[in-house]
Amino acid sequence: MKCTKNLCPGCMDRRRFLTASCVGCSAALTALAPMSRGLTQEVKPSPLGKTSAAKPDRPKVRLIFACWALVQDRPTWPHIGHDMRPEIERVSKQLPQLCPEVEFVPVVLHKPEEAEKLLAEDAKTGQIAGYLVYQMNNWVQVMHPVVASGKPTIIAQYIYAGSGGFHVYTAALRRKYKNMAAISSSRLEDLAEAARKFCLLRQGANAEQVAQAAHRSHLDRMPPPKQTSGKEDKLSLRPIGEVLAALEKELILTVGGGSTAVANALAETLKIQVRQVSFPEFAEAYNATDVDQGRQIAARWKTQAAKIDIPEPEQTLEKSARVYLTQKLLMEKYKASAIAINCLGGFYSGHLKGYPCLGFVELNDAGLVGACEADLISTGVMVVLRHLVGRPGYISDPVLDSSKRQIIYAHCVAPTKPLGPTGPQNPFEIYTHSEDRRGASVRSILPLGYMTTTLEIHPIRREILCHRGVAVENPWVDRGCRTKLAVEVLGDFDPMYTFWDQYGWHRVTVYGDLWEPLQELAAALKFKFVPEA
Repeated sequence: MKCTKNLCPGCMDRRRFLTASCVGCSAALTALAPMSRGLTQEVKPSPLGKTSAAKPDRPKVRLIFACWALVQDRPTWPHIGHDMRPEIERVSKQLPQLCPEVEFVPVVLHKPEEAEKLLAEDAKTGQIAGYLVYQMNNWVQVMHPVVASGKPTIIAQYIYAGSGGFHVYTAALRRKYKNMAAISSSRLEDLAEAARKFCLLRQGANAEQVAQAAHRSHLDRMPPPKQTSGKEDKLSLRPIGEVLAALEKELILTVGGGSTAVANALAETLKIQVRQVSFPEFAEAYNATDVDQGRQIAARWKTQAAKIDIPEPEQTLEKSARVYLTQKLLMEKYKASAIAINCLGGFYSGHLKGYPCLGFVELNDAGLVGACEADLISTGVMVVLRHLVGRPGYISDPVLDSSKRQIIYAHCVAPTKPLGPTGPQNPFEIYTHSEDRRGASVRSILPLGYMTTTLEIHPIRREILCHRGVAVENPWVDRGCRTKLAVEVLGDFDPMYTFWDQYGWHRVTVYGDLWEPLQELAAALKFKFVPEA
């Protein structure tokens, strides 16, 4: 198995490349050698000082870095071209220093098949006491065979990089296996404290007891809430009966995708209708848009944006503006107030000339609904919020960070009028779409200090999942999506690890405390109200 240029510049094999990358790194990295020449080859570390001295009573733990490639070769989190090696070196060096009670044996794995071969080799030697998997890309499935081995296992994540797979996969695996802990923290000290629980094996603890202690350790280190209430925020709520009546007149357009099962369930439970629109129909409408009008809209965006950092800004923004005009044209044609687009599939396949992100901002700021990734569950939520509170929902890929008691809602689009169409507009910046570094997307710098409510209304499960928190930060990290709103979670943080496999990675956030109105809505729909925190 040879490295490609995407994997290893210079076309070295992976073993030589990883060895070269560790010059000056005082921790060991183990790279997979070509399978025809054996599974692994150890890369000898330089001394760590006193903490690296061999101790026979230390548990030996595999430190597995799970990623698609050392230099990312595809458009997913954190982003194409991202170099994983500095983070691998940082964790490999610092974790043994923070947790000298454990002997870590680092290795980089890319596929579940590689994990299975490694597990077989470890079983023969009988020397490995447990595993720590550091999830560095969303959907790498290295953790699955590791957890299934029955050995005590800790799953951690590279924040804004492995988050989607971390949340979805660990939620499902923890439901099935008791030998694993999930640690989502940006503080490496929390991971070291969790890893220290492997020492309980020397005291006779079993895998489940080690995992429970490790998982609990990072929650015990979490800071207490700093804010339990937000700024004064007067909501104008419609009666639930009126909301349900208004939903019966609603139509969602879904372009190039969308779940048929969800569409049917929305029609059955919320009485919201869904109409499919093909990419060819969208392209035909795009070609009919007014080029000069597109230029005018693009010029306005350039004037309004606090910062623009995209290649060929005029051409790129004009394409996005014409995509926005296409959305409006189709919504007017079918008398729809909401549109959801398979934006990634459409852009990567060439069906969409530009990303619809800026158009979604326009629609949501105007009191309509523009929704990402043809996610009909979240689109349905946004339609409900439009009638319940008159404010836009914000679809995101959330990230947990227990070190700050935060959940960070990340996406490459968000409204700039989160308090409603007549409310103030917050600043925004225009960047490329983060994952592929192409097109135009939005970083909305959202207002802080307000209570927010985050939810999904699942029409198939007939449940409303909900948590609340106070907006405290707009983090800027060049990994993951552009807009990031950090919220300090109210309530017990531990259940936040629970529901991702059942609801998916997306959530919808709205400004305001809607806890009680959503409970009333659930009762009216005969849905179950499920607190997520």
